[in-house]
Amino acid sequence: MEDPQSSNNVDVSIIVPALNEEHTIQEVIERLLALPLSKEIIVINDGSDDSTAFLLAQFGDQIKVLTNPKRSGKGSAIRQALPVARGTVIAIQDADLEYVPEEIVALVQPILSGQANIVYGSRFTRGMNSKMALPNKIVNLLLVFAVAVLFGRKISDEATCYKAIRRDLLLRMNLECVRFEFCPEVTAKALRLGEKIAEVPISYEPRSKLAGKKIRWTDAPEAFWTLLKYRFWKPK
Repeated sequence: MEDPQSSNNVDVSIIVPALNEEHTIQEVIERLLALPLSKEIIVINDGSDDSTAFLLAQFGDQIKVLTNPKRSGKGSAIRQALPVARGTVIAIQDADLEYVPEEIVALVQPILSGQANIVYGSRFTRGMNSKMALPNKIVNLLLVFAVAVLFGRKISDEATCYKAIRRDLLLRMNLECVRFEFCPEVTAKALRLGEKIAEVPISYEPRSKLAGKKIRWTDAPEAFWTLLKYRFWKPK
């Protein structure tokens, strides 16, 4: 059956979950709009109670905005955007500036050129960032170890935000994630589908809890449990 969206596809759908990001959201969107890609930008305003909604409205029809009156979680927000995404490739962009929006071009290129189906932007190919908190460094290393033990595959950065995936592949995963377990669920299901996860080096500037960082090292147990839970997952 023909994909009903195929007649108006773009190359890349950039999904941006946003919760109270009034200090960075405008710059993030402006920089995404400037990318030299055939793209659409889908922002999920996930229960923000600051001026995020007002700032997003200034972009008019240059972007798509989905609004949740209450916080639903990063994973839920991403899943909400998938049915309206038209891109061949889905790329995830956080609404802060820990990551460099311009590097999405390099992230999606291997997929657009047919060399890969899924690409992670690795923060660690150049070593650990000295500004990353020690507990977060430990958790990231343990997640990489867990992937090696559970799936026999080596990747350098399981928990990176920068993930680019063919839309048809992502839809096959039947995602169930609600919060930050989006990352390990995608990793586990991609590997269970027999996919090779390609990695490209990216820049990373970690922000502090005071600056608005939402994920905590205490989210780690859920990440490990998610990898284990989907170790023997099979698509329906």
